[in-house]
Amino acid sequence: MRLELDHVAVGEGPGAPLPELTAVADRGLPGFVTVETVDAPVLASLIAGGRMAPTSGQVTLDGSDDAAAIRASFALVDTPSVAEPFGSLTVAQVAREELALAGLRSDRASTTLLLDEIGLAEHRRTRLQALPTELRVRLLCELAVLREGVRGLVLTSPERHGGDVAAWLAVVHDLVARGVTVLTITGAAALAAVEALPVPDFADLDTTDTTPDDSAVAPTREDR
Repeated sequence: MRLELDHVAVGEGPGAPLPELTAVADRGLPGFVTVETVDAPVLASLIAGGRMAPTSGQVTLDGSDDAAAIRASFALVDTPSVAEPFGSLTVAQVAREELALAGLRSDRASTTLLLDEIGLAEHRRTRLQALPTELRVRLLCELAVLREGVRGLVLTSPERHGGDVAAWLAVVHDLVARGVTVLTITGAAALAAVEALPVPDFADLDTTDTTPDDSAVAPTREDR
């Protein structure tokens, strides 16, 4: 599943809300977009996720510019004012709410099982705002891929929460290795750190399998 941003922009000339950018994210190929202005990360995320049309340029999914298909296939993760959970919620509360929104069982046992599977059981009572960045990224991404039809993620500015770039990048690489298409919107400094780090070999990725390997963390879907 290949997501391409081809010279997309919002506005024109100096001071444009979103200067022109181009990026690719594919199965086995994590994508990165670098933006610096205050509103640009949100705008870039909305456009990449098919929620907003750019002033110029084009967003395609496997060669098609069908925005509805992009919206159905990609979840926005931790996008400020759009998909950012309240920091005062505990990890368990965030998980329970997201499970319910995904149409999955959200009782205490199911929530505990999921948190245990993704290595966050000991943090169930931790406030989201106090969770280390890499664990925050893990939690929100794992919850997002449980949504029906979601095969890709647009992760917004993980560096804004501080912490080690290598730590949250490891989560991105793990998701990509499992067949999830991930586009990360980040700043220039964080991207420089990303580019200085070794890239895993995704050669063993089974490109015939289009379903993320989330069977270990997927509670039973409730009848609708």
